[in-house]
Amino acid sequence: MSSPFRPDLPPDPRILDDHAPLVRAIERRGLLRGGLSLGALTMLTGCDVSSTSAVGKALRAISTFNDGVQAVLFDPDRLAPEYPEHLVLKPPRFNAYFPVEEVKPVDGATWRLDVAGSVESKRAWTLQDIAALPEKQIIVRHICVEGWDYIGQWSGVPLRTFLERVGADLKAKYVSFRTADDYPSSIDMATALHPQTLLATKYAGETLPDPFGFPLRLRTSTKLGFKNPKWITAIEVSNVYQSGYSERKGFNWQSSL
Repeated sequence: MSSPFRPDLPPDPRILDDHAPLVRAIERRGLLRGGLSLGALTMLTGCDVSSTSAVGKALRAISTFNDGVQAVLFDPDRLAPEYPEHLVLKPPRFNAYFPVEEVKPVDGATWRLDVAGSVESKRAWTLQDIAALPEKQIIVRHICVEGWDYIGQWSGVPLRTFLERVGADLKAKYVSFRTADDYPSSIDMATALHPQTLLATKYAGETLPDPFGFPLRLRTSTKLGFKNPKWITAIEVSNVYQSGYSERKGFNWQSSL
């Protein structure tokens, strides 16, 4: 049986459709003038792009480079724009890798936040413990990699405050999260310490509803929406990179705004 591959023919440009999330992330960061094509991909990487696996390898190489550039350019003192309260969307828009009907509510009475890694105190935290910490509110724009956005009002403890309370090594590279919906994620320490990064417990002044991450979710103003895990059950500080659910699907890890 003959192979369908024809080396005398150019690769089908539709092969890029197999890697749509990664293509969108690369194009969004403005690394290329205009849209990404197989010709541009070949010039940038010098790789063969005649198969979907080869295209994936080339795109990941660009994404890794992109991560490094974003890390260098990140300004820990630059604040995202904040907005007046009358622009807040109520309720917020639901987003997850599953439909809202499949949300499994978390029991706040039994919920515990585990702490691990390079921290002095590894005791589990209760909702009452979290509520006793200083609270901050931000009204920022949530931007999804898919192209939609909304303005949301979030309240909770600054992640920096929490990390300081548990004696975290603030020079470690990563802060990772485990969640009740099996959506692991991680961010760089600079983002974790940013003044607009919260462990949110409220939306629009009310306790965070079940579909939007009760009892605890990340809300950072410096990352795309998928970098804000919901229903958090554990936080780990370390120098070991842990890829997240979306990164395994092809999304860029830094995903800075």
